[in-house]
Amino acid sequence: MMTRLPLRLRIFLFFCLLAAGGAAVAAGTLAFGWSRGEEALPAMPFITALVAFAFLNTGLVLGIWLLFDENIAKPIDRLSADLRLRAHSGVDREMDVEGARYLGDLARAARALSRVTGSSLTDTAARVARETQRLQSEADRLTAIFSQLPIATILLNPAREIVLYDSQAAEILSRIAPARLKARLADYFDLGDFSKAVEELPGAPSAVPFRLQDETGEHVFDAKLKALGRDGFMVLIDVPEAPTQDVAPRPLVYDFDLLNSSETKDVEETRLSDLCFVAFDTETTGLSVEDDAIVQIGAVRVLGGRIVEGEVVDTYVAPGRPIPPASTKIHRVTDDDVKGAPDIATAGRALYHFARDAVLVAHNAPFDVGLLRKSQLEMGVDWSHPMLDTVLLSAVVFGTNEDHSLDALCERLSIDLPNDRRHTALGDAQATAEVLVRLLPLLEGKGLVTFGHLVSETRRHGRLLRDLNT
Repeated sequence: MMTRLPLRLRIFLFFCLLAAGGAAVAAGTLAFGWSRGEEALPAMPFITALVAFAFLNTGLVLGIWLLFDENIAKPIDRLSADLRLRAHSGVDREMDVEGARYLGDLARAARALSRVTGSSLTDTAARVARETQRLQSEADRLTAIFSQLPIATILLNPAREIVLYDSQAAEILSRIAPARLKARLADYFDLGDFSKAVEELPGAPSAVPFRLQDETGEHVFDAKLKALGRDGFMVLIDVPEAPTQDVAPRPLVYDFDLLNSSETKDVEETRLSDLCFVAFDTETTGLSVEDDAIVQIGAVRVLGGRIVEGEVVDTYVAPGRPIPPASTKIHRVTDDDVKGAPDIATAGRALYHFARDAVLVAHNAPFDVGLLRKSQLEMGVDWSHPMLDTVLLSAVVFGTNEDHSLDALCERLSIDLPNDRRHTALGDAQATAEVLVRLLPLLEGKGLVTFGHLVSETRRHGRLLRDLNT
């Protein structure tokens, strides 16, 4: 049980035990002296002496504990956090040797070790970067080719979840709901004709043609279905108008790890590395959940511990009221920016579909989530997603006494957050996603590998923020 408590709390309990033990020894000594008296002595002087000793002893122990906590326990926590940053997230931040000066040679030895391992990691990272650049060049060529073909391509795993889609498929999917990896095909289309095509595949000499349409019948496409062995299916959708040569290539979005789909578990039991996260942020007319409105929404998806390039939400929202100049001064969103923008019902539904089957992540989440839940009746949705707050995640990793602001976290985790993107919804959402990606390995390194275990740990810091998973 004691091993699960934070180091500083264990040390505090140790000093409490010392204070209680000292008082108990003093009480026993005084009681023994009183009982050995040759004649009956009044007990009050002994009791007064015991109370005075207990008070002074507790004050002395408390003072020593404060010195020990500030000069020993806190530096050990910071040193361990720095080592975890290097070990699990590759953050090469200079260690605070001066702050750990009372730890003897421990901090300097840790810095020397991290520099040696950091040099090796730098060489490895350089080789990986060169190989990544080569693969990216090939991916860019493939993207350019896909962008010019009059066919939209979607790959599905055996669970009929999207593993890959090209730019033209993204445009088709976005007519119904935001395109996203790991989304079920059923989130976009009626699967009646698709299921019939699947049944015809084993005896078909080639791709099986079928009609692909959404549930309303508003969007209907001619498509073909090909089997990918045991890995799933390829859906080829005819595009009525082929793109011109002047169309700029859009990203080819894929994650082939999704081909090895596993049975969906209860989110509480799911490993953090298997979850999909949507980091989001809002800009508003003010700081009141009850009285203010959203003027901008930004969101980024994180899958397999990586940010999914090309999958974002970035939209202005018409608040239905003038934006106060004081708010515009912070987020730079003006009344002209939100003219003609979707209302909260439309923008909120789009974000809801973008975050379907995902864990919502925000920095100081009660504010942003409270604004969404306030308008959920207008949106016609229920914001009951599981939630994580990067403030609480930071407290779990770095302790409650550190600065947990978004700026401080970005500095601590070596994340670049340019001033022109700070206090924009997408800029802050991107920063929150990068913070999450850096924190996940640190959390797993501390033994917090499932969502349920992590939420239980964050609730220990519930005094910082209201828990949104209850």
